Amino acid sequence: MTAPQFHSTTHGRRIAYNRTMPEGDGANLPGIVFLGGFRSDMEGTKAIWLEAQARAEGRAFLRFDYSGHGQSSEDFLDGCIGDWAADAAEVIAAQSEGPQILVGSSMGGWISLLLARERPELVAGLVGIAAAPDFTEDSMWEGFSDKQRAEMEATGRVALPSDYSEEPYIITARLIEDGRRNLVLRSPLKLPFPVRLLHGTEDTDVALSVPMRLISHAEAADMRLTVMKGADHRFSAATDLHLIWGAVSEVTESLG
Repeated sequence: MTAPQFHSTTHGRRIAYNRTMPEGDGANLPGIVFLGGFRSDMEGTKAIWLEAQARAEGRAFLRFDYSGHGQSSEDFLDGCIGDWAADAAEVIAAQSEGPQILVGSSMGGWISLLLARERPELVAGLVGIAAAPDFTEDSMWEGFSDKQRAEMEATGRVALPSDYSEEPYIITARLIEDGRRNLVLRSPLKLPFPVRLLHGTEDTDVALSVPMRLISHAEAADMRLTVMKGADHRFSAATDLHLIWGAVSEVTESLG
């Protein structure tokens, strides 16, 4: 594990990040930023593998932990989509040069779309891996039983079982309420750059209908979806990783 550097945000949060500087011909290409998923961190398989690919091609690469994730400051339960999008915007603006190719995994796909809407000057292109826009509303809240909604109203939180940890997911009222203020599939969404979406047929966390809905909703001239047979939500098998890098390369080529 490489020791991270830290960026202090205007909100007083310390965001851990690792930055690979461009070299040679790669310095002339847009940098790449990896945005991780809900409760994940920048030491995951996809982030590390993509960083190695970028380094091999002399490309700038940035990975980081949202507040409450990984090695960054704050408590996870205090965070929400708006906070994490603000973290992303600040660290990208401070630690990269020019528009970047955003590679967003799961929740990172939602964060990437928020940046494309709110900070378009930061975005040259986008690769979504099992992207999960609006999941707090369409997956979590819509999936709650009447009992869980009553529990949320009474206590401000609900515990959900996790497929990735023995510890349950604690979903807070703040996460749900803030998510509603940051939905991207209910209002115009312009994506005036190359977009590549990747999704697996065995993804049990984000339905294939989600990227299909995104394609139908967004205003984009160059947007494509690739469905990988057998891939799950992690999208971390060797074939999946090469597909991700292929999408990054395709976006780069489309930018000329």
